[in-house]
Amino acid sequence: MIVAIRQRTCYATDMGQLTKAIAAAVKASDQTPYAIAKGAGVARSQLSRLMSGERGLNSETIELLADYLELQITIEPKRKTTKGR
Repeated sequence: MIVAIRQRTCYATDMGQLTKAIAAAVKASDQTPYAIAKGAGVARSQLSRLMSGERGLNSETIELLADYLELQITIEPKRKTTKGR
């Protein structure tokens, strides 16, 4: 499980949902996507494609955006289930 945390909002995701959590944090921000892209040092076109659902992001871009948005990304092991008990 990957958890992206900003202030008191928590976005719990699996690996396939990480970019959706970043997009949700961008939407929840009080800044424009342009200001976020500029502040994070990523191309506006990259952020625009993410927000439109056109494509995901590479790990470097995820780190830049998470840092700028004050998100903490935590990777935790999956919980073990006891089948048949």
